[in-house]
Amino acid sequence: MYTVIFDMDGVIFDSERALLDCWLEISGKYGLDEELVRTTYIQCIGTNRNQSTAIFNAAFRHLLDEGMIKHIWDESSVLYRKRYYDGNLPVKTGVTEILDYLKQSGIAAGIASSTRIQTVERQIRNAGLYDYFVGFIGGDAVTISKPDPEIYLLACREFGFEPAGTFAIEDSFNGIRAASAAGMRPVMVPDIVQPDAEMYGLSEAVCKDLIEAMEYLKNQK
Repeated sequence: MYTVIFDMDGVIFDSERALLDCWLEISGKYGLDEELVRTTYIQCIGTNRNQSTAIFNAAFRHLLDEGMIKHIWDESSVLYRKRYYDGNLPVKTGVTEILDYLKQSGIAAGIASSTRIQTVERQIRNAGLYDYFVGFIGGDAVTISKPDPEIYLLACREFGFEPAGTFAIEDSFNGIRAASAAGMRPVMVPDIVQPDAEMYGLSEAVCKDLIEAMEYLKNQK
């Protein structure tokens, strides 16, 4: 029987879009170009905090000094926490359905997220989803972020899953690349960015939402 590992942001929660909205709102106060902010944010999807910070700094250091870049980053984070922490994160379509199916079918599931483990566990617990998962791995447990396969290989070891028999449910390009490099079975459920030829080539399946992903899993071994 197969096993499943989910990414969290953009897969379980509609958090990628929520955070982007905060970035756009705050950066707009300081006159930053909306398209540049959006493009930069997309590059950060699927990476951990350190890598995202480096991407953001590289994109804006020709416009702002380091102190202002940090200020905008921090202000965006404060706004995000104010709006969406403590159980207020919107859940993606099909989350309960696919998790109920896996649990009722005796199929083990875990989470491997680039977000820090403390945040992962708090958000999953606040959403009432904690007991669906056998374990959680956060981005602070690895030295190299997705698209490197380290986080997925670690998750499989920790959860006792075989990579070749484990589906990775991902929304981001970096996540699909990481799962593929780990020798897993990547399933893409696109969020903000739609798949290109590379993603179709690396993914075993591309599904419009978790309901469609659930139907795909029902026909797998």
